[in-house]
Amino acid sequence: MTFTKNKKYQYLFFLIISIYSFFNGGNSNLLIQINFILISCLFFLCLKQKNYNLHCKNFYEKNKNSIKLYVLFLIYLIFQIIPFPIEFLKFLSLEKYEYLNKLNLNLTYSSISLSPSNTFFQFLNFLSLFISLLILNMIFYTERHKYRFYLFLSIIGFLSSMFAVILYLNGNPDLLILEKSFYKSSSTGFFVNRTVFSIFLLFCLIASLEILKLNKLEKYFKKNDTFFTKIYVRIFIIFITIGIITTFSRIGNFLFLITIIIYFISNITSKNKNNSFRNILILIILFDILIIGFYFGGSQIADRFSLLNEEFNISNSENVNLSRYKTGLFALTEIKNFLLFGYGSGGFETLFQIKYLNTSNSYVDHAHSDMVEFIGEFGLVGSLIFFSSIFKFFINRKSYNYKNLVLISYLIVILSFDFALHIPIIQFFFLFFFILNNKNSIQLN
Repeated sequence: MTFTKNKKYQYLFFLIISIYSFFNGGNSNLLIQINFILISCLFFLCLKQKNYNLHCKNFYEKNKNSIKLYVLFLIYLIFQIIPFPIEFLKFLSLEKYEYLNKLNLNLTYSSISLSPSNTFFQFLNFLSLFISLLILNMIFYTERHKYRFYLFLSIIGFLSSMFAVILYLNGNPDLLILEKSFYKSSSTGFFVNRTVFSIFLLFCLIASLEILKLNKLEKYFKKNDTFFTKIYVRIFIIFITIGIITTFSRIGNFLFLITIIIYFISNITSKNKNNSFRNILILIILFDILIIGFYFGGSQIADRFSLLNEEFNISNSENVNLSRYKTGLFALTEIKNFLLFGYGSGGFETLFQIKYLNTSNSYVDHAHSDMVEFIGEFGLVGSLIFFSSIFKFFINRKSYNYKNLVLISYLIVILSFDFALHIPIIQFFFLFFFILNNKNSIQLN
């Protein structure tokens, strides 16, 4: 088998994404560093190719203002970790200034961020996302390339789901560096958190459905492989579905249901109806509710989709599992104390340890509301720069379609009730799907 130059670069990119997928979505400072090194090396390799350079320049010319704003946001993250004279903190971060005075540390300089090291690694993460965006526009520039990526996601989702279900059926034993003590009764695969794992699988499911939705697969895959691609992807979907269901994540299962409903409505209202695809969606629903839902969920089939059941659990009992409502409320009330410049990207864990009352039996590293946590981390200034820089990519009138409707529903739910958007692999998938699903960003050959 011979590989074209373009395929070689794409497969290198797939390898980097696979590493992230198999190591908790890249959710650690060490993995962020590794990913930054790998993605940077690939970027410099791509820059050596003249046609890739042209794609990169073309993307810059079309999105010059957004890119400049994003670069300004990266500079802002550096600003959060620069040591300033203590007296400057009276204006930049009065809350931290008062906290340092109470500790009587007699420091001369201090940064705005409560956790400068975490903020630095988040800077590397956001820089890696930007480099990934450039690489996407360099090496994935046709519809064929996009569906090649979809097939990769379908395969990686199948492997992750199969591994997760096997572990789940065996009681989720600890395996090498994988500790399963937190979620013994649900599938988490290579991930620590079940909701993050379910959202990861949802993107793999979307990719699989997009392949099967095509009426003519031979336009994007070799004719000899078309039949087998259909069969394999159907099998992959079965395992991905089982993986999502057995996470028993209410957010994951709720978004799974929303995904199937939107795809079903899109298919029956489309001018070019795909009856085969419609039947697959119906089988997924029946497979879920009548078989897997009953076998794994028992009498709690409907409870799996109760999105707000845990989010507003405001029980007064103090236990290890701090309610999402309480952590979200704490993060919300702290915004006013760090209003302008925030407490630093990646600083919520430190903020919680410093300011949350009675933390002896409670520990969290994220608020269960990404929107609240992002605003708290960046402050009003950083949030305005950040959301302005990505606004064009996420809200594009020319690319309104059912796929973006699915993604926007994900964004609304996750930003409101979970912290998955703080996980590097989830950030990347949102970036990929919003960018490459925009018909104007790829050539239709």
